[in-house]
Amino acid sequence: MFFIMGVSQGRKKLDYDQVVVCRNCGRYGHLEVYLLYSYLSLFFIPVFKWGYRYYVRTSCCDKHIQIDQKLGKEIERGMVTFLPADIIPDTYQSSGQKKHCENCGFETEEDYQFCPKCGKPID
Repeated sequence: MFFIMGVSQGRKKLDYDQVVVCRNCGRYGHLEVYLLYSYLSLFFIPVFKWGYRYYVRTSCCDKHIQIDQKLGKEIERGMVTFLPADIIPDTYQSSGQKKHCENCGFETEEDYQFCPKCGKPID
């Protein structure tokens, strides 16, 4: 009698998406939440899972941040709809140079190509 078994890693993308200005790179991006776990399979069927870890991934700079397991479980159950901005470490260094929209007068330090207020190109 043969037993085919093995241990592997699994990853599941949770149903969560939040648009943010990334504190790591300074660009707009999405926060996505993933569940990582280890599992034992018997005849290629997962039988036992353990070692659950939850991660937030930024789509703009592909930064991965491990989050608390309690918060991850609440996201998985759909109880959390908004993550705080400080979940991503603040490593972005602004150039300090302000951009100015000639059309509406909007000023920003962000690297926009178009004005978020009126939609015209920014110098």
